[in-house]
Amino acid sequence: MKRLAIVGALLGPACGGGATKPPAAPAPAGHAAHAGHHGHHAGHAAHDFADAAHWATVFDDPARDAWQKPDEVVALLAPGPGQIVADIGAGTGYFEPYLTRAVGGAGKILALDSEPAMVAYIAQRATAELWSNVVAQVIAADDPGLPTAGVDRVLIVDTWHHLPDRPRYAAKLALALRPGGTLAVVDFTRDAPMGPPAVARLDAATVAAELTAAGLVARIADESLPHQYVVLATKPTR
Repeated sequence: MKRLAIVGALLGPACGGGATKPPAAPAPAGHAAHAGHHGHHAGHAAHDFADAAHWATVFDDPARDAWQKPDEVVALLAPGPGQIVADIGAGTGYFEPYLTRAVGGAGKILALDSEPAMVAYIAQRATAELWSNVVAQVIAADDPGLPTAGVDRVLIVDTWHHLPDRPRYAAKLALALRPGGTLAVVDFTRDAPMGPPAVARLDAATVAAELTAAGLVARIADESLPHQYVVLATKPTR
């Protein structure tokens, strides 16, 4: 799950283009992100994420807030005090400040990513910013590595379209959610000016169907994100 999605949007209109090494400076704010959090798609260009501090200037650019709308996304996920939230494809920790506030000191945020450099960066950031409830962990690209009934909420931003076997991944997430728990998938619309190549994009209805097939109750959320959709899926209580 390399974060080629936001890279493509911040560095250009699609993930497929661009150099194989980080640029000397972040792209102009007019290029929004597509990989920010995540993902690796077979047709995308390779990027070197060893310099996580550099990529933090890209992924955590304040200009991203205008279209990512993190407060709204977290409000839709609705994590509560004391809950455990898995942020899958956490990147450099863009959503962690919002999630840590939502769950409070009694809760826990699992910041999960397949890029070791990103996970190390989040761990250092958690120490520097006193996020005592953030645990950063490396996971496999095809497995969230979560225990059965181990989390209350799951956030997956700009990543779902990258997963190599989405039905299998959805089934694992369904097992990981506690009864009544909720999962949120945020990804780019077909007509978004940034994001992955057209062939890699998924409709919200497709994502909802995949989550429904895993035994979750899915719906397309009402939201105001200009270039993305949000699909919410809840695990039945019985």
